[in-house]
Amino acid sequence: MKLKRPSRPRGFRVADSAQQLVGGFLLAGPFVVTEEVWVLAANMSVFHALATVGVVFAIGYATLYKADTNRDPDDEQNVGGIPLRFISLMLVSFGSVVILAALFDAPDTFLRGTESNGAIAVTIFKTVSVGAIFSVVGAATADSVFSQ
Repeated sequence: MKLKRPSRPRGFRVADSAQQLVGGFLLAGPFVVTEEVWVLAANMSVFHALATVGVVFAIGYATLYKADTNRDPDDEQNVGGIPLRFISLMLVSFGSVVILAALFDAPDTFLRGTESNGAIAVTIFKTVSVGAIFSVVGAATADSVFSQ
């Protein structure tokens, strides 16, 4: 019987965030520029948006730590008990949607003259929550596939 040396967990690197960014931006793009997503978000309640945020967190965690059996959240670098990889994933998932919406001026395009400034901010939040569902799938998949 040959003894195996225990493997040390690979630390979270800038390259890991870069992989997440590629996947996150790739899948977020089509949803930021689609009018139907903005109309859907405008008609969602804040409760639905918060539930959607919860789904994004669940998808991200499940993809990183449940679907990938080689990864253990307890073995990773963490901030306040939360794995740094997961924090990065959430920043990328929501941030990529925000950045693309700003770059494409999507709120002004899809919400022009429809609502007050406060309502526009809420609609943007709801739209980001919808787009982040798709972004997190791309970001977490890219992280899992390319970090092997």
